[in-house]
Amino acid sequence: MLNSQRQKETPIQEELERHILHGLSCEWDQVRWQLSLKHQERFRKPLFSLRDMKRRWGYWHGERREICISRNLVFEHCWASVREVLLHELAHQFAEEVLGADGQSAHGPTFQRACYLLRADPRASGSCSALDKRVHASGNPEDKFMVRVKKLMALAQSKNQHEAEAAMAKAHELIKKYNMKLLANDENRDFVSFFVGKPALRHFREDYALSNLLLEFYFVYGIWVPAYVLEKGKMGRVLEISGTIQNVKIASYIHDFVQRFIDFQWNNYKKDKRLNRYRKTDFAVGIIEGFRSKLQMRIPRKTKENLAVIKLKDPLLKKYVRYKYPRTAAMKLGTLRNDKTVLNDGIGIGKELVIYRGIEEKGNGNGLLIGQW
Repeated sequence: MLNSQRQKETPIQEELERHILHGLSCEWDQVRWQLSLKHQERFRKPLFSLRDMKRRWGYWHGERREICISRNLVFEHCWASVREVLLHELAHQFAEEVLGADGQSAHGPTFQRACYLLRADPRASGSCSALDKRVHASGNPEDKFMVRVKKLMALAQSKNQHEAEAAMAKAHELIKKYNMKLLANDENRDFVSFFVGKPALRHFREDYALSNLLLEFYFVYGIWVPAYVLEKGKMGRVLEISGTIQNVKIASYIHDFVQRFIDFQWNNYKKDKRLNRYRKTDFAVGIIEGFRSKLQMRIPRKTKENLAVIKLKDPLLKKYVRYKYPRTAAMKLGTLRNDKTVLNDGIGIGKELVIYRGIEEKGNGNGLLIGQW
């Protein structure tokens, strides 16, 4: 019985792995496109494979011209994590075949140069946790800022609306003060980039509205980048946010929380109504706008001015972003008609939204509990 079941699953597994290998190839094309013409000519596409590995995420085999990625990585972690490891292994290929790293150690100066040119993380090897684990990890208990934010988010679960609102407001105020102090003191800080949401061929207006909310209030930089859509077997786009690990953790959590809140509220709202997918967009944009206005009202005018100045004058994040995204283009969204009633209903619900800390990954069906950060 079990053997029969495994035989039935084998073609599905093979088809999924073919999609993944095609995705690795597509991501290689995207990386090559960012290189100079001189480097593009010498950078030839390798073979790609998936293997069962326990002690490493991937490797480059020069003699076979093969990049191998761990099955555990592609099946247990998000595509952003897969892409980070792929870039690391591409840097090994680039160092050997394009820059000529003969005789040097595997992670020597030529490899480091390759990582710089490919925007790869030299640390993304088997000894390093996967990117999604690093972002969603519970964090260092000595990080007093994150500990305090978590405690306040936990208090925001209170059934007393006033207490919940007060806890969320204190959490947001703490986030703002922390970043203002960090930037005012010009402290050294490392940055990380991470996908929020899923890569898709098409994104709706609420996706862009939510991305703008993160950029406005949560001290991250966001850009829509090319990424492989596994379900479709094509390259699409996904929102990638950059910032300190603390800010990326918080912004990623806020993004997922708001998305799940929208889905939960929409399922209740649409009952006994004949509403199509476009009306969900109106409803979702309304919720985001309502929540945005709520956050805006809680910021004193003087603080608003300080925040605006700090966001414009973060030299380290600006430098990181210029390096990370050497080629960018503006994106224009078309104007669509919306249902004012549905939009306004969403705004009203958004003004009541309280962000609180999720307890577990699998909730009780209300769609609001999400993983810890």
